[in-house]
Amino acid sequence: MFETFFPQLIGLCTGALLLTSALMVWRHSLLASIRLLALQGVALAALVAVIGIAEGESELVLVSLLILSVKGIGLPWVLAHQSKASIKQIQESPRLNPTAALLAVTLLTILSYVVVSRIFGLGDTTTGHAAPIGLAMVLIGFLLLISRRRARSQLIGFLLLDNGIATIAFLTSGGVPILLEFAVSLDVLLVVLILHVFAGRMRTKFGGTAVDQLRELHD
Repeated sequence: MFETFFPQLIGLCTGALLLTSALMVWRHSLLASIRLLALQGVALAALVAVIGIAEGESELVLVSLLILSVKGIGLPWVLAHQSKASIKQIQESPRLNPTAALLAVTLLTILSYVVVSRIFGLGDTTTGHAAPIGLAMVLIGFLLLISRRRARSQLIGFLLLDNGIATIAFLTSGGVPILLEFAVSLDVLLVVLILHVFAGRMRTKFGGTAVDQLRELHD
């Protein structure tokens, strides 16, 4: 019974991952981006759980719980650990307007399918056919890093990139051992904590975290 719905569940999870990635590019509110990042963490955890149940791997189910706690709850909570009223006031002024950004997301997604199908091959499995979604997330993460001006918004792009790498790993090879995933998750959490504190100090000292303004101070 589960094998019948397996392709649909994989499609639902990967579709949610791609949709949240595109919405992160479209929305300019930092609070909205954090909420989308939390939803993406939940979708990634669901994807790993579906793969684990289908393959009968209890370790993957444990990994999905770890991903849910770190990427779906922990990291978004760290990013939002300040007054929601103050976060709502933070609006991005990206280098790309919403229309151009969504067009770029579409082109990057198409490019991901072309690259994976022509160079690496999609394979005959359901997860193999969904693998381009992970590459698209990586490219969209780079797009956020390039197009956003504020340090905290660029941090969202870094986490999106990390989620894309994890998606590729789970779709192509069934994931990584739970201890390795735990170590990587702790490393990412530590990096986010450091960058979050650093961004807070920048905001306190310079009145903002816009990278362009800091470059002008250097000049």
